[in-house]
Amino acid sequence: MYVRYHGGRRSRLPTPTTTRDDRIELRASREQKRILAAAAAYERLDLTSFVMRTALPIAEEIVARHERIVLSPRDTVRVLDLLEHPPQPTPALRAAAKRRKQRA
Repeated sequence: MYVRYHGGRRSRLPTPTTTRDDRIELRASREQKRILAAAAAYERLDLTSFVMRTALPIAEEIVARHERIVLSPRDTVRVLDLLEHPPQPTPALRAAAKRRKQRA
């Protein structure tokens, strides 16, 4: 449970609904750990919460950037047109489908 101080008084914050069962181990120099701990203290967070709050949004953005395809307007029109009017299968595609059907 997280505890924040307001005007010298403690108040309890609600516990997160998702449990944190997995562990991440980090190696840091003494100075790096001191800086992280100081920053967490200034934000009134424990070290784990501070690191997660700081790193997770950046990690989510990186994953989204690599897992998302962004099409140009021209390419978007082309993909939509192909979905609405798919081309006839080529002889190579027909042969591959036939081989697959025979294996199944």
